[in-house]
Amino acid sequence: MINKESRSEVRAKKHLKIRNRFSGTAERPRLAVFRSNNHMYAQVIDDSEGKTLVAASTTEKAVKSELKKTNDVDAAAYVGKVIAERAIAAGVKTVVFDRGGFIYQGKIKALADAAREAGLEF
Repeated sequence: MINKESRSEVRAKKHLKIRNRFSGTAERPRLAVFRSNNHMYAQVIDDSEGKTLVAASTTEKAVKSELKKTNDVDAAAYVGKVIAERAIAAGVKTVVFDRGGFIYQGKIKALADAAREAGLEF
């Protein structure tokens, strides 16, 4: 019988490998992205102090009110725009992108592209 790892286990392993390669600093924090079935979450994190500098997600009332759905590419792009605006307001211009073990396509790519267009550099 063939035992196959679940998608969530594969993603968790990928995420650990990615996190071992880089971490966020005060000069260049980490933009961490998480995608669930219903929502998108993004955080700008300074790993040296272990603090979240800014965050945005589709669960917030201000973000949710601008969207038709919270689990599509348009919602991901809007969260990317919001996180970039908040990061720049907090004084962060360059970040390290942490895709969280997710494949760089679809919603993850839309969030990253929108954050770049809004002014974040990575």
